[in-house]
Amino acid sequence: MNSPSLYPEDEQPIEAWCDLHSVHVRLADGREVITPLWWYPSLYAATPAERNNIELMLAGIHWPDNDKDLSIRGMLAGWTAPGATAPEKAA
Repeated sequence: MNSPSLYPEDEQPIEAWCDLHSVHVRLADGREVITPLWWYPSLYAATPAERNNIELMLAGIHWPDNDKDLSIRGMLAGWTAPGATAPEKAA
């Protein structure tokens, strides 16, 4: 009997980047996961260069400049970092 993989191949990241508002991760199966940057206060506070210095891992992504890791499962589940608060919108 085959047991499910701890790290499903289709959920492995093949590309990741940040823009001014979001973290984007393209998965092996073609899906693109996009989460708000403010969900991760340490990344939100980082410079654009630090945000885009990204290393792909088997089940997530790593930012060496901030020592920050995100799991693909956490992103898919909508987990935010403790203390994350949405920025106030201009009226």
